Amino acid sequence: MAIREARSADGTGIVYRTGGPAQARPLVLAHGWSADLRCWGRVFDDLAADFRVVAVDLRGHGYSGAPDSGYDDSKNWAADIAAVLAAESIESDALLLGWSYGGIVISDYLAEYGTGAVAGVVYTGATANIGKGVPGAEVGESMQQAIPGVFEESAGRAVRGFSAFGNANTGPGPDKGPDAQRLFGASLATPPFVRKALFYRSVNNTETLRGLDVPVLVLHGSADPVVPVANGRYIADTAPLGRASIWEGAQHGLFIEDPARFVREVREFAAECDVKS
Repeated sequence: MAIREARSADGTGIVYRTGGPAQARPLVLAHGWSADLRCWGRVFDDLAADFRVVAVDLRGHGYSGAPDSGYDDSKNWAADIAAVLAAESIESDALLLGWSYGGIVISDYLAEYGTGAVAGVVYTGATANIGKGVPGAEVGESMQQAIPGVFEESAGRAVRGFSAFGNANTGPGPDKGPDAQRLFGASLATPPFVRKALFYRSVNNTETLRGLDVPVLVLHGSADPVVPVANGRYIADTAPLGRASIWEGAQHGLFIEDPARFVREVREFAAECDVKS
């Protein structure tokens, strides 16, 4: 395991963690809004048994740089992923996996750079688009309840805002308190201005989805209160080689709710993706 940093096109430092065999197929993990690369928990190590895993701290999150502006520019997000791929000399056969807002980020990358370095794409509890009136960009009930509290600089009001998510990121069933606290901690550690800026975007990556020439897997909980399952179905229905695995009754953080199933489905999908020559 190693912590490294790449320099994006605008000079922002993008920190990422690597693990797994150096010669294995690359798997790039992009976390969601107000999270960080630690959000993946045990699945990072489980996936690293088969993949060369690269987990990114998105700009403004974790240990990556947090510039004052530029969060509304899709080219910046695309360049961040491109910088990490370049730093790791990944030129082909990578799998991109985006959770929640990370789905927008990997879609931004695909819109700007195409699929030359990519063999397949996984969206988990994710959306590819954002903005009022944009197709496939519905906002879940928990997210609606959390805003605008989660944008507050007041710690007390921000905590109350984040409480609207409840167990959405860990799912029903046995308590997963340590996982929940790790995620809440990352959320509060993300600067309030960054949390807010990410929602001041309107991005429609539909044409990019329609043009994808690689397999696409959508993993989505049917009871996701943060990113509605309709957004996941939109991605699967729009991408020519898209398919969806809808987890009945599951919520937003599938990799925490059922890590074994999550890893199994990613492995099975990877086996379906042809290696590009």
